[in-house]
Amino acid sequence: MNTFTSTIGQPNATSIIFFFVFIAATLVITYYAARRSRSASQFYAAGRSVTGWQNGLALAGDYMSAASFLGIAGLVSLKGYDGLIYSIGFLVGWPIIMFLIAEPLRNLGKYTFADVVAYRLSQKPVRVAASIGSLLTVCFYLIAQMVGSGSLIKMMFGLPYETAIIIVGAVMIAYVLFGGMLATTWVQIIKAVLLLAGATVMVLMALSRFNFDVTALFGAAAATYGEKVLNPGGLVANPLDAVSLGIALMFGTAGLPHILMRFYTVPDAKAARKSVFYATGLIGYFYILTFIIGFASMVLVGRDVIVKMDAGGNMAALLLAEVTGGTVFLGFIAAVAFATILAVVAGLTLAGATTLSHDLYANVFRAGRSTEENEMKVAKRATIGLGVAAVLLGLAFKGQNVAFMVGLAFAIAASANFPALILSILWKGTSTFGATASIVAGAVAAVGLIVLSPTVWVDILGNAAPIFPWKNPALVSMPFAFLVGWLGSVLVPDARAQSLYAAQQIRNYLGVGAE
Repeated sequence: MNTFTSTIGQPNATSIIFFFVFIAATLVITYYAARRSRSASQFYAAGRSVTGWQNGLALAGDYMSAASFLGIAGLVSLKGYDGLIYSIGFLVGWPIIMFLIAEPLRNLGKYTFADVVAYRLSQKPVRVAASIGSLLTVCFYLIAQMVGSGSLIKMMFGLPYETAIIIVGAVMIAYVLFGGMLATTWVQIIKAVLLLAGATVMVLMALSRFNFDVTALFGAAAATYGEKVLNPGGLVANPLDAVSLGIALMFGTAGLPHILMRFYTVPDAKAARKSVFYATGLIGYFYILTFIIGFASMVLVGRDVIVKMDAGGNMAALLLAEVTGGTVFLGFIAAVAFATILAVVAGLTLAGATTLSHDLYANVFRAGRSTEENEMKVAKRATIGLGVAAVLLGLAFKGQNVAFMVGLAFAIAASANFPALILSILWKGTSTFGATASIVAGAVAAVGLIVLSPTVWVDILGNAAPIFPWKNPALVSMPFAFLVGWLGSVLVPDARAQSLYAAQQIRNYLGVGAE
């Protein structure tokens, strides 16, 4: 048994210093961004002034969440090979975005993915349904980030979990409220650089214990815990459940509102494609690092120590940082993880606020007749409301494994948002009724099956056996949403939408008329 004793849970001077340096730097950025964020375009889309390379880094920053960093490393450290499902699943959705989504999204939309779905359809029903899908995804993702942030700040400062959640909520509201998309973008870029650098150093220090031979690391894991850590079945024993999880992670990426709205920050479709290319490389590199960090934690820290610190394994990466680099490196990595949480939460909050102000207020309740000034007021009030909701959700879901909660958010994004988005872009026959029904059916099926699954029906509600056998519903809910979208469009066709399809194709592929 490993006898390593961690200092996690005690105030760490290095992490406190890095924490205040990061907060100070990002608030200065927010101050300057606030002076440029006075129009809706600047607040929602940074005035479309972000370059492809900058947006690639920001996309990576938005996507590489602390839930991924802490959660995947923890799953790999406790379950072995099966943690790779999350690493690969999170990555392989990006080619889908590059080839199917990036260009039409930039050319057809303005601020949200609902702009694309509703482009040639009736605005109100589609936007109401798309807002439901967006807000559900944002809420589940926020839960994961807030739970991770509470545990992390509790470890850094020795503060109570509840106090930590309130601190994160307050700082995040400041970023979004005053700096909008421009400040959020630069917070993402800084966080991405820090996270990639910190994870790289950690992996190099861990591999130095094995003469920089990854196979020697895997061999040490097998020697200590048995060959089963290198074989599938440790985390997801049911093959269909594994496939369902993989589908959620792959197609959910293309349905995440805070990722999709980043394509409106660049000047044209070419820059949008470039940003996906850069982001895919950076994200792929990052998830390889998390897999190695998980196995290194398993060997160098030990499962007994990891579980003793956190039953879900979420502290594995931080424990490895302390083992390889001492308390100073632990402080740096903890501060980086904190920056990661703040950046992702800020992106999610901005996406949720944009949905409420642009889709619901401006285009549904005001039917496109609101002024830009009023829309901005609603966006800022929505930011405060979502910040408070994030704090309350973080308190309510204390103790859940954060990577698992992200999986749920991806299932909803894959089922509610992705099918309607693809149908509206690629199929002439898509009607208002079909798109709306697809979004509603996908959202209801995903959430309903999650409630009936072992995760909620057994683990939370205390029933003896689940009604739906799998932990992830995407294998059922996503095809169901496509089927409903097709059937609804066939039964209730939309002649006007079909007549506008040719014009949509011209704008989609040539960018004619794109903002």
